[in-house]
Amino acid sequence: MKKGGLKDENIIVFMYDDIANHEENPRPGIIINHPRGEDVYAGVPKDYVGEDVNVGNFFAVLLGNKSALTGGSGKVVDSGPNDHIFVFYSDHGGPGVLGMPTNPYVYANDLVDVLKKKHASGTYKSLVFYLEACESGSIFEGLLPEGLNIYATTASNAEESSWGTYCPGETPSPPLEYDTCLGDLYSVAWMEDSDVKNLRTETLKQQYHLVKRRTSNDNTYQYGSHVMQYGDVKLNEDNVVLYIGSNPANDNSTFIDDNTLPTFSKAVNQRDADLVYFWNKFRKSPEGSSKKLDAQKQLLGVMSHRLHIDNSMELVGKLLFGSQRSLEVLKTVRPAGQPLVDNWNCLKGMVRTFEMNCGSISQYGMKHMRSIANICNAEIKQEVMAEVSAQACVRIPSGPYNSLHRGYSA
Repeated sequence: MKKGGLKDENIIVFMYDDIANHEENPRPGIIINHPRGEDVYAGVPKDYVGEDVNVGNFFAVLLGNKSALTGGSGKVVDSGPNDHIFVFYSDHGGPGVLGMPTNPYVYANDLVDVLKKKHASGTYKSLVFYLEACESGSIFEGLLPEGLNIYATTASNAEESSWGTYCPGETPSPPLEYDTCLGDLYSVAWMEDSDVKNLRTETLKQQYHLVKRRTSNDNTYQYGSHVMQYGDVKLNEDNVVLYIGSNPANDNSTFIDDNTLPTFSKAVNQRDADLVYFWNKFRKSPEGSSKKLDAQKQLLGVMSHRLHIDNSMELVGKLLFGSQRSLEVLKTVRPAGQPLVDNWNCLKGMVRTFEMNCGSISQYGMKHMRSIANICNAEIKQEVMAEVSAQACVRIPSGPYNSLHRGYSA
């Protein structure tokens, strides 16, 4: 965006900021998102970091409401009726929910309500929202109406995971010192396209189709996800430059309706990206060393947490609906065009009840949000859920676990 001519005053950044100087970052102070990539950390404005990255501040910034801010730089989207707004949100997610590095989650209905308020204020001409998260389609499915001058694309549809890329073992692979994936398939696709194209002539629609093709392994879906679009789709005829600028170095390039960027050799389901990291850390540690033992404990801790959450949710379902009906009820996917749940307050309350008895669902457990929504859609009372989840959940096995700063230490 800065290469495209946008000024810092018009760029607002939320980032937890725990990567660059983390003790396990092999290149201290540097972040890369491509195997041969340059540092993408230096010079990035730090408007909201750490505990200031929260739902309240995010919504306040979108609405231009400085009085509602708690910490941070104080920058908000102080836009007018002729302005174009671009939002890129990347985090873990689940049906109807987006992750935040601090409590609480971002729920789909709350986000769409904020977008409706922004529209009602008359403070933008058009708004484009790029969303990277698992089940990200569920954030807008059946919720984002036409007529708000908002165009949204998502990394996946309402019922599938998004994918990580540039992971160990892929081609190209991260540098040898890295044990982690470097990017998300959808995010890498749209950003790398933006890096090399003349965005003065490329439209959002053209970028959408290129990103969709690359994120789906050239439309084979051998891996990858279904990139979706929602809202006022006709806005995708706008040129990308209106939203993120265009690098003058690309001004002489002409658009080719074909993906000149290579497809990926393979990808990793986003929910398994942490396992890739912990497994590689364990695999590369010297035999018999304390590092090997620590890495083993971390790997087993993650696997134990996953097993606990899966088993707990399965047992809750059986206690509520019986062994025969449980799977059918919990896994039901509503038809396209319908929102995840009828009563969002019920969903939020049920999540709190489940976590109170069973521990944090964390990034992995977000995949069970549909099951909890279906419990609400079946009109189960919260007191019944409290009783059942208390029965279902035994004490979480000892051992530290922290995922997206939402973990537990029992």
